[in-house]
Amino acid sequence: MNRDRIPGASGAVPYGPLITGARFVMQMRPSRVLRQLRAGKPASCTKLNLMDARAAEIACQSGFDCVWCDNEHTSMDWRDVEHLIHTAKAYDTDALVRVSRGGYSDYIRPLELDATGIMVPHLMSVADAKAVARMTRFHPIGRRPVDGGNADGAYCRIEFASYLEQANRERFVIVQIEDPEPLAELEAIAAVPGIDMLFFGPGDFSHGIGKPGQWDAPEIAAARKAIALAARKHGKWAGTVSDAAGIRERLDLGYRFISVGADVLSLASYWDGIAKAFSDNGFGK
Repeated sequence: MNRDRIPGASGAVPYGPLITGARFVMQMRPSRVLRQLRAGKPASCTKLNLMDARAAEIACQSGFDCVWCDNEHTSMDWRDVEHLIHTAKAYDTDALVRVSRGGYSDYIRPLELDATGIMVPHLMSVADAKAVARMTRFHPIGRRPVDGGNADGAYCRIEFASYLEQANRERFVIVQIEDPEPLAELEAIAAVPGIDMLFFGPGDFSHGIGKPGQWDAPEIAAARKAIALAARKHGKWAGTVSDAAGIRERLDLGYRFISVGADVLSLASYWDGIAKAFSDNGFGK
């Protein structure tokens, strides 16, 4: 079977078994997000809190470049994460997994399930960033433990050296700057090899500065600007969250990976509207 094109994808690129002479040469699926960013284009994302792969499929059908699966704040187990990743791959959509803080197994397992990227929350220092790079990048960047017998290595069908090279090239590592403490080492963090993106999290940042939910606080605006500038200066990308109305402002600041909305917000808004329609017509009175 030659899986040389991805079903449902627009402008899909070859991956999977490629015929070279008389043999099959397996390839890792290229990252759609990296393809966009390397071409100088922004990449879109939305967040999944629910564990149903059908929610991921609906988001992928809407055309997002990436779906963000949250393993930090939800009860997702690894089988749930695996199902979400498989669903995203069917639409040439990247699956980004925000990991739980922990040891290297917590960081590399989503990659071995063939997530296209991971996001490490609450990065606190340059030493922390270097540790993340060491655990998640193969030689010559880091010392990520090697298996190759999982989905990302096509179950040992990708030649060893090629697997390491493709994983370093086609998978991305994001660190979240969502506390005031790492700003003191922001330039050094942005310079760490193996970290692809700095992602500003305003929610926890507002909490960290003692102004929870005060989105217009000057400290938040200053941090948002500083993170985008540091990322650009050191050849990294900047990512953050936004609402739909704020996308243009984030782009103008230099952010190129922007996540808007979540499945739970979509359902809540939709059902709130229906409930209001019932109420407006006398139901429940």
